[in-house]
Amino acid sequence: MSDEICLILVLNCGSSSIKYAIYEACGTEVPREALLVGKVEGIGEGAACHSAPGEDLQTLTLDSDAPYLGALAVIRDRVRGFLEERRLDAVVHRVVHGGTKYSAPVHIDRAVLEDLRGYIPLAPLHQPFALQAMDALLASEPDLPQFACFDTAFHRTLPRVEQILPLPWDAWKKGLQRYGFHGLSYEYIATVLRERYGEQAHGRVIVGHIGNGASLCGMKNLESVATTMGFSTLDGLMMGTRCGALDPGAILYLMEVDRLPLEQVGQMLNRESGLLGVSGLSCDMRVLLEHEQTNDQVRIALELYVRSMVREIGAMTALLGGLDMLVFTAGVGEHSGALRARVCKALAYLGVALDDAANAADAAVISAGHSRVRVLVEPTNEEWMAAVHANRLHRQIALG
Repeated sequence: MSDEICLILVLNCGSSSIKYAIYEACGTEVPREALLVGKVEGIGEGAACHSAPGEDLQTLTLDSDAPYLGALAVIRDRVRGFLEERRLDAVVHRVVHGGTKYSAPVHIDRAVLEDLRGYIPLAPLHQPFALQAMDALLASEPDLPQFACFDTAFHRTLPRVEQILPLPWDAWKKGLQRYGFHGLSYEYIATVLRERYGEQAHGRVIVGHIGNGASLCGMKNLESVATTMGFSTLDGLMMGTRCGALDPGAILYLMEVDRLPLEQVGQMLNRESGLLGVSGLSCDMRVLLEHEQTNDQVRIALELYVRSMVREIGAMTALLGGLDMLVFTAGVGEHSGALRARVCKALAYLGVALDDAANAADAAVISAGHSRVRVLVEPTNEEWMAAVHANRLHRQIALG
């Protein structure tokens, strides 16, 4: 078993997209470059497509009654065609919420699957779709080992005081607490920072996972000590379609005065708020930047978005007792120099100074030489992190 080759499929399921990757592990080593990567997008939106590096975009026609299962079938056929006579050894799923019970990767069976259904209300944009993929594979490939890696797991190092919400104490005992999310992304970034910067990375670090979903993680010794997302994936930063931190009184108003039913409020907070809701145009940063000069609503949305990030970075810096390193990752964080520049300009009081040319080029280090805070851009790799965990678990099972 020490040098046995193991093929691992990673599934990263969202509400309208599925990213997938195949990794070939050799013993305990999992190379960071996947053998195969791809993505199905637009699931359930009437314009689904499959994309993969070096290939033409493929338009898909999915069954309107079960579009997600149709997307999984597309991926299954793509994987089978690539593997030919080879077979998968394991499948691993990125699962957003593990609650209080699951603090480490786990082997999936029917009992675990039923447990995880209980967390669907806490992550409605992701949880049910990962579980649908697990359920389908348990039915069609019952002997194929499946594993789950949880985005909440990395944050189990949060101090207790950081986990507790200011609600009656009984709420804490029932599991109402700050969990934190994007954990696989933060775990990967912590791994890379340790490799590249050694002891420097063990100081006061803030990592911003800035995509359609967005959060910050404050680290000391490369462990999570503070994070902006809380009990659910709605808290903290303003996001693409999610509101972020919001006065609970606004929700009460919507329900008591406007008489909106719970389901409609949930739809608004998860899918109709954030950049999309305020701009009235889009949640795509590229689209908004193009219309900023001619659309006042878009300009306000971008200002509010940056302000949210600056406010939360400032608060987290206070909790850390200062800031040594600021890292941007995920789609917007990795590719929007304009956003990074606006955020960092507002953080000049902390000694943050950018190298404009490096920032425009999305370089690995974008801070100027005289900056008191090192500012980095680091692509995340949640899929590889999940594959590493799956390989470890698969080996443990094989070794008994």
